[in-house]
Amino acid sequence: MDLPASRGRWRRRSARSNVRLLVAVLFLLLPASLLLSSSYSSLLRSLLPFSASAPGSDGGTPRCGRSAELQGERFLWYAPHSGFSNQVGELRNAAVAAALLNRTLVVPPVLDHHAVALGSCPKFRVAEPSDLRAAVWDHAMQLLREQRYVSMGDIVDLSPLKPLVKTIDFRVFVSLWCGVDMRKTCFAGLCCAVSGGGSLPSDYDRCRSLLSGLEGSESSGCVYPVQDDCRTTVWTYQENNDRALDSFQPDEELKRKKKISYVRRRKDIYKSLGPGNKAEDATLLAFGTLFSAPYKGSESYFDIHESPKDHRLQNLLEKIEFLPFVPEIMAAGKELAKSKIKEPFLCAQLRLLDGQFKNHWKSTFSALKEKLKSLEVEMKTNKNSGPVQIFLMTDLPPANWTKTYLADIAKDVRYQLYTLKENDVLQTAEKLMAAEHGIRSGFLPKIRGNTNKDCDSVQLPEILLYIEESVCSCASLGFVGTVGSTIAGSIETMRKNNVCKL
Repeated sequence: MDLPASRGRWRRRSARSNVRLLVAVLFLLLPASLLLSSSYSSLLRSLLPFSASAPGSDGGTPRCGRSAELQGERFLWYAPHSGFSNQVGELRNAAVAAALLNRTLVVPPVLDHHAVALGSCPKFRVAEPSDLRAAVWDHAMQLLREQRYVSMGDIVDLSPLKPLVKTIDFRVFVSLWCGVDMRKTCFAGLCCAVSGGGSLPSDYDRCRSLLSGLEGSESSGCVYPVQDDCRTTVWTYQENNDRALDSFQPDEELKRKKKISYVRRRKDIYKSLGPGNKAEDATLLAFGTLFSAPYKGSESYFDIHESPKDHRLQNLLEKIEFLPFVPEIMAAGKELAKSKIKEPFLCAQLRLLDGQFKNHWKSTFSALKEKLKSLEVEMKTNKNSGPVQIFLMTDLPPANWTKTYLADIAKDVRYQLYTLKENDVLQTAEKLMAAEHGIRSGFLPKIRGNTNKDCDSVQLPEILLYIEESVCSCASLGFVGTVGSTIAGSIETMRKNNVCKL
């Protein structure tokens, strides 16, 4: 029986249509199948915004950051600046802020001297907090590229903080949170195992933007960038004067000259950034600098020095008053004091080139002269005819000592001068980096690989300054330091805490 012509035509069209339909279905199914593959899924996740990461294991709200290991944690990040002693001061303040706000402190790298500059709080001329955070990120990436990275936790002993403040190394944090590969900051295997990532070049830019708060991360609930700085704010706690005017304000001439319209207020950090505030819900609380110093009866930015109502915080404040160097540095200083100098000695810290100190050579040398005179009198009284042993730490190279008081001392038989060079402490630097204190002192994720594997080791850090400070803590004949130098202040604190027992 012949089929009707119309039906035959329908069947011929149907066959062609089935082919087209099959092609269309395959075309639609192909992306879905690719989505199931891990490589495509990873690529897709790397292109998504950080605030839209994969949902949590309970299928609830999206987590902020890529790693499930950080889910539920809240962090505090800040932008250190200037020299090492300033950076240690900021670390102490950051620990206090993290404890008060119940956040995990992200421990930054040691920055090169003055690689990041704040400006002047007394002159109300400082960099914006977001710019400071971006500058710290940029410098950290420079340290990564040049393989010169060293963590603050590698140099400063953070063990006193452990019972009271949770910490995480910057390398671990950004590798987990941003997916950024930080293995070029590592010296040994554990760091390599926990700091890896499969990042794309664009991930570095996204992480920079996220941590600095340059693109309004506050709206995502992921990062709350603190914009209060020392021009407008002095952070306090439990003073019952929240939002009150601070005693130090810009004078009328400065207001006219700089067109300053704002005032400085004392703000309770817990009331402003703790429970009940938008900042509380953010996974990452990002400060600018946390540096502070006394000025005209006030603190420039962070004024939390005691907390009699909060015993836990008071305990922390007492512990962080002095944060020692890690054991390798302290041991090296003691050993050099015993084996190289041997006799009772005086330590002289003369800062002559940096900043304001280059204009005060006369007063700096004058203090040393007076101390040496008094020691000579004391030695004569004790009938000691030997030379005065002097350990000298200074930023003035020996080639530039000509026609200075240092040249006179070096030639004078009444004195025996000792100095250190970076080559004298290379072995200690190697031991220090192999110990991986920075990585071990904070949160550690599950090990991603063999901790014994080799990685492209970073360069050995320059640790001469820290060893010199350690040696000076052992000076039994006393210490003469440059007035106003934070390094001198650090040495005085070490001596006060009697860290060296020869």
